Amino acid sequence: MSLQWQGVFPALTTKFTSDDQLDLLMFEKNLRAQLEAGVDGIILGGSLGEASVLTTEEKEILVKFAIEKCNGIPVILNIAEGSTKQALQQIEYAKDWGVQGLMLLPPMRYKSDHRETVTYFKTLAGSTDLSIMLYNNPVDYKIEITLDMFDELQECKNILAVKESTRDVINVTRMINRFGKRFKILCGVDPLAMEELCLGADGWVAGLVCAFPKETVAIYRLVKAGKLEEATKIYRWFMPLLELDIHPKLVQYIKLAEERAGLGTEIVRPPRLILAGEERKAILNIIDEGISSRPSLPDYLNL
Repeated sequence: MSLQWQGVFPALTTKFTSDDQLDLLMFEKNLRAQLEAGVDGIILGGSLGEASVLTTEEKEILVKFAIEKCNGIPVILNIAEGSTKQALQQIEYAKDWGVQGLMLLPPMRYKSDHRETVTYFKTLAGSTDLSIMLYNNPVDYKIEITLDMFDELQECKNILAVKESTRDVINVTRMINRFGKRFKILCGVDPLAMEELCLGADGWVAGLVCAFPKETVAIYRLVKAGKLEEATKIYRWFMPLLELDIHPKLVQYIKLAEERAGLGTEIVRPPRLILAGEERKAILNIIDEGISSRPSLPDYLNL
């Protein structure tokens, strides 16, 4: 399956055992649920995947394991590094491991300016023939990939898509008006997904899909099939859960949802800690209410 940068791409969580090792058994269980639901690719090592606390060796294990199990469904690795040199090394590793694509964040920790950001992306793109999606998330990472930057980056033929996480739905229209179909647009903010898909976004890099894969793919396929009333019904049910994706503790929240849905565990890697007290009760109420009122789904796979 070639990488088209359209459809649903789960940003998978990284599963850990109680003694802080990779939990490949639970990872595989979740991965199988995603594939059965009809996702179009998977993303490893993103923010939700706790990338900042993964070793290179752990990334290699996850990538190779996922490729083996995915039966041709594209596996994408996120690159989030503090220096160009480190990012280039990670891209070289990713190519050797067999990934089909890359998701690239701007430089970490240092707030690069326009010229530095464009040079960073051009350098990385020029080092590989892998297909690239840029991750535009100024809310969390403080650097916006502006339309003027995208204009300069058009010359990089393998920069083909953007994970649109500015939280400004107008940006979808701005991108299409300026660049047409040059860049595929994938919504990266769960509670804005249907709005952006209706405005012309090509896909959805999803978070709550980790716990609710069928509902996520159903919304995407219904919208693209023009069945907006059916999609809206599911989306409105889903919204309290989708809003868990836009909190600083999205990893803990979504992992708790995975645990309640039978597709994961609560275990996170320190300095993150498992939720406790009133906060845990409040999030559990949202999750359990969603699970208890789960809607029936149409035969979305055959739309």
